[in-house]
Amino acid sequence: MLTCIAIDDEPPALEVLKKYIAKIYFLELKGVYTDPFEAQKVMETAPVDILFLDIQMPDINGIEFSRIVNKRNTAVVFTTAFSEYAVEGFNVDAIDYLLKPIEYDRFLKAVYKAKEYVDYLTSQELQEGYIFVKSDYQMVKVNLKEILYIEGLDDYIKIYLPGKAILTLMTLKTIAQKLPAREFIRAHRSYIVPISKIEHISKSKIKIGDKEIPIGVSYSESFFAAMENKLS
Repeated sequence: MLTCIAIDDEPPALEVLKKYIAKIYFLELKGVYTDPFEAQKVMETAPVDILFLDIQMPDINGIEFSRIVNKRNTAVVFTTAFSEYAVEGFNVDAIDYLLKPIEYDRFLKAVYKAKEYVDYLTSQELQEGYIFVKSDYQMVKVNLKEILYIEGLDDYIKIYLPGKAILTLMTLKTIAQKLPAREFIRAHRSYIVPISKIEHISKSKIKIGDKEIPIGVSYSESFFAAMENKLS
């Protein structure tokens, strides 16, 4: 799933985007906003993969907003009624530029371009062996080889590293999609573990350092199957 938000000072335009987004199975809408600064608060605390952004708004121009907002690994798609902003929009690295009224097939094309961009950035990070997460209003680099385990806490996760832990607004499902499946495994509804860090395994528990992590009943079959594959 890719997360997205939409910003437009006209509620009817947001309704159109909401309807289109609901049709696309891999998009998860985190919110729609008529106030860009409310949207900015969300983007500073939680990962957003795609930003649908109007340009002409009363408090701040969408192009200027895209320059100031924290948008690392975020694909920006401008949605506007004014074609004269196109060149300036691409100068701030927009993925696409949609003119209102927006047709669904054109919207879908922009979404797939944004998906390719986000997937490429994610694959590049994984090849280098790291990911970025948001914590305390900043992007924090996490080396995958240093992760001891990841704990889910409702809408937050805690990534445990040697000597510290990083808390970020993200679900275990979301972080699992960003991690290499061959190296990380879901052992419980509240835990993801790196296979390389497992020291001992019993029927119902994993030991990593001093931490004992339960193996959930609903995850037991897939967990032990993955471990068998590692041994074969």
